[in-house]
Amino acid sequence: MNLPNVISLGRLLSVPVAVYLIMHAFYGAAFWLFVVAGLSDAVDGFIAKRWAMSSVLGAYLDPIADKALLVAVSVALGAAGHLPSWLVILIVTRDIIIVGGVVLLHITTQPVRMRPLMVSKINTTAQIMLVAMVLAELGSILTLGPARELMILLVGTTTVLSGGAYILSWGRQEETMPGNAE
Repeated sequence: MNLPNVISLGRLLSVPVAVYLIMHAFYGAAFWLFVVAGLSDAVDGFIAKRWAMSSVLGAYLDPIADKALLVAVSVALGAAGHLPSWLVILIVTRDIIIVGGVVLLHITTQPVRMRPLMVSKINTTAQIMLVAMVLAELGSILTLGPARELMILLVGTTTVLSGGAYILSWGRQEETMPGNAE
């Protein structure tokens, strides 16, 4: 296992710690852990590219660690009453749809062309910003005011748009697969 994969594994192992910190109201510590985890994502990617340490394991481990952290922290914040339940449900449902769609396409032996869509990148960035801002506010590091509600609406909107865009993208891929022309 190379260094970038060890860093990604560390990020994955930070997930239960982050959830524990949130559930026990150690918000400042949860914020700093989230920041370190985010920085570790940048560092492992830089190392993998700079020193040609990319691997098949890393191609799976890195996004799994990223998604596990973001979804688990969002769910924990929702369970603690710091994010609206409708937003947490949207976030989790979108990710289940994406994972389920990829698995379904894979088991039906159709090639899966997974390229992150721009709306998905915007959604992920907005989710990260919202989680960091809420943790910072709860940890008395930052005061959000109306920015919190605006970020919640932005994340809700981009989550719906991103999920819909993936579904439409898969539909177009399915229509262009050999054997699907009528």
